This record gives sequence, C-alpha cells and structure tokens, in this order.
Amino acid sequence: MRTETGLLNLEAEQYAGMGQTAAKITDIAANARAIEALGFDGATMPEAGYDPFLPLMVAAEHTQRIRLATNVAIAFPRSPMVVAQLAWDLQKYSGGRFQLGLGTQVKGHNERRYSTPWTAPPGPRLREYLLCLQAIFASFQNGKQPTYFEGKHYQFTLMPPFFNPGPSPYPHVPLYIAAVNPYMCRLAGELCDGLRLHPIATFKYAKEVVRQTVETGVRKAGRRLS
Repeated sequence: MRTETGLLNLEAEQYAGMGQTAAKITDIAANARAIEALGFDGATMPEAGYDPFLPLMVAAEHTQRIRLATNVAIAFPRSPMVVAQLAWDLQKYSGGRFQLGLGTQVKGHNERRYSTPWTAPPGPRLREYLLCLQAIFASFQNGKQPTYFEGKHYQFTLMPPFFNPGPSPYPHVPLYIAAVNPYMCRLAGELCDGLRLHPIATFKYAKEVVRQTVETGVRKAGRRLS
C-alpha cells in the first residue's frame, strides 16, 4: 500500500475559476521536502496550469526517497520522442524514482486548448503511443541495436548515435495511464505498470469495473496482476 499526494496541490480558488498562485522554485523545493518529511511514498504533479515535468526535476533535487510522477501529462500534444527524452532524464536524475503518467484528455481540449489534431479514437492511438515509447526507451538503452516501431499513428525508425542520450542505470521507466472506460483499463493491464484513477469514478465502479477490466488486460498479455 502506497500513499501519495500532489506537488503544488490545486486549491479551491483554481477549481472555482479564479486562477492560481504562482509558485516559485523555492516553493516547489519546500513542498517536495515537506511531502517527504511527512512520510508520503510519492508526490505527483498534475498538468493543471503548470507543466507536469519541470517541477519534478526540482523535487528530485530536493528529495532522496519519494517517488515522483506526472499525474498526468497529456500525451497527444507531445510526440513520443519528446516525452521519452523528458522521462529518461527525470528517471536518471531522480535515481530511478520517476513514474510517467499519461492521459489523453478529451477531443475539445486537444483541439481547442492544445491546438492538437484529434486524428483517431484515443484508445488505439494511446496504445501505439505506449508501444512507441517502449521502443524508444529500449533504443536509448541499446543504441547499437535500436528497437523501432511503425504503427498507423506513430512511427519511430531513426536513432542516430549523436541524438541518443545513451544507457541509463535506471532503464525501466514505469508507465501509468489515466483510465475510466474499459478500453483504457484493459490497456493498462496489458502494457502498463499501473493506472491513475479519475476522481469522477466511484469506489464501486473502481472495484467492479476498473479492477476486473484491468485483470482482463493482464491475462491477455500473460502478465501478473502485481
């Protein structure tokens, strides 16, 4: 059982549409140290006004133990390579404490807020995104024998040594996805290390739908639920 809390947690004013207080780098550092001192197992950073990756780099510098995770970074506005480079660096600089949490957001936010085309149903597209990420990570770790990926929505077929960050002592970047509907829950069970529940889901739904559907994906991939 792990207990996490948010880094730069959202406040009531932000939910009410009144904006948010601008955090300083010193605030991020102090918040991260306090979370670790209080005994939490992890700190997660949402993409809600702030970039979800940058504050975690500050948190990594000022903590020693807690896990650090995006909860969640929006996938489609960022290419798999951009996310892979961010995650690879954070995992290395944090000493293996980083977890990459991704979500799709909805069509309106992708198109109107992020200026990102909505080219296909989000589930199959995210599935390719994850497979592409895994191929990039494998190629970072073993540049002499890169692992390429070609799909309908994403392709990764070029990794010159000049642009390869090289192997890491922490090559496994745990993948988490935000999931509510059955497709995403199955996808989490099939390809991911964990799942980020949406706050709109009830405990009953999480137990009777999410968990059972995750198990379906686990069995499909021949994996263990753990």
